Amino acid sequence: MPLALLALAIGAFGIGTTEFVIMGLLPEVAGTFDVSIPTAGYLVSGYAVGVMLGAPLMTVLGTRISRKRMLMLLMGFFIVGNVLSAVAPAFGLMLAGRLVASLAHGAFFGIGSVVAADLVAPEKKAGAIAMMFTGLTVANVVGVPAGTLIGQQAGWRATFFVVAALGVLGLLGVAKLVPDMPKAEGVRLRHEIAAFRNVQVLLAMAMTVLGFGGVFAAITYITPMMTGVAGYADTSVTWLLVLFGLGMVAGNLIGGRFADRALMPMLFVSLSGLAVVLALFTVAAHDKLASAVMVLLIGALGFATVPPLQKRVLDQAAGAPTLASAVNIGAFNLGNALSAWLGGIVIAAGFGYTAPNWVGAALAASAVVLAVVSSVLECRTNATARTVTDRVAEPTPATAAHH
Repeated sequence: MPLALLALAIGAFGIGTTEFVIMGLLPEVAGTFDVSIPTAGYLVSGYAVGVMLGAPLMTVLGTRISRKRMLMLLMGFFIVGNVLSAVAPAFGLMLAGRLVASLAHGAFFGIGSVVAADLVAPEKKAGAIAMMFTGLTVANVVGVPAGTLIGQQAGWRATFFVVAALGVLGLLGVAKLVPDMPKAEGVRLRHEIAAFRNVQVLLAMAMTVLGFGGVFAAITYITPMMTGVAGYADTSVTWLLVLFGLGMVAGNLIGGRFADRALMPMLFVSLSGLAVVLALFTVAAHDKLASAVMVLLIGALGFATVPPLQKRVLDQAAGAPTLASAVNIGAFNLGNALSAWLGGIVIAAGFGYTAPNWVGAALAASAVVLAVVSSVLECRTNATARTVTDRVAEPTPATAAHH
């Protein structure tokens, strides 16, 4: 794997840390600004909405410059947003800082996925994408627990200053290691937009929203769930997030490995497993050991879907994949926002801190249904194409008689 993938992974590490670390710090942030936990949850869903909107916006704005320069510019947005979050005197300004940082997220992973795939042979594309996303998953093993610990010991503002420093490191890595790759000739914005007419691209994005939404329905509220229901101490949240991160690392690498061999079967297994585990978590959350195992499995099954879904979009939008790739990253975060919002609703309605798990199970099960629809449509399309090919290949009666 090329060294440039390391630079993309470093940027992904910083972005992953800022996205996920807020979950372990929600109680502290809520206390500082005197808001409720569900209100503080807007820092999760607001970031996700920013990614969703920023992904296509920043990608379109960056069509006139090289992918390397755009990646560097995006890391600049990331640094500014985290510094603003760190110094925010009011909840609204912190939310604004999260939104600025989120503008970098979708386009970085979207453009980064295309760059990563272009750096390797066709049969290694999903593996290369997974390699970049390893930075995101390792952030959950190292960055998020460390950030949570820093936040609990030195205050949550210190965490965001450290994350901004990670952004500086990511910027330097991209500048030093990512090659200046020439833009695809003849590809215009209208070609990028045309990819969205492909129903398979839209189905893959819908699977992304629902499948990843299942993960975040549970994980957004992991702190109150594990302390208030499972009976863990507040200090245990750090190593529970490490468990989630270890699951993510394993799932991401397994997903990348098998997506290059059998993409749709990999999606069926991971999405179905995720739906089952989330449903079981509702009961398992009342037991310390069982709930810890569930957190690990949610991370593994959830992130096993990432490389295959991203590769599915790149394959179906072949020729003009940059915008579709970035929008699919936005789709991951639309799932995050949707599930965080729905999870907040069921908690506020009095159904308890385990209720978001049912929301997640329903979302993941819906993604399985879409995967079935996508496969059926693909089989029909392939069958029709074969029939047309066979007809063209058949000799006419006159030709057959002549022979």
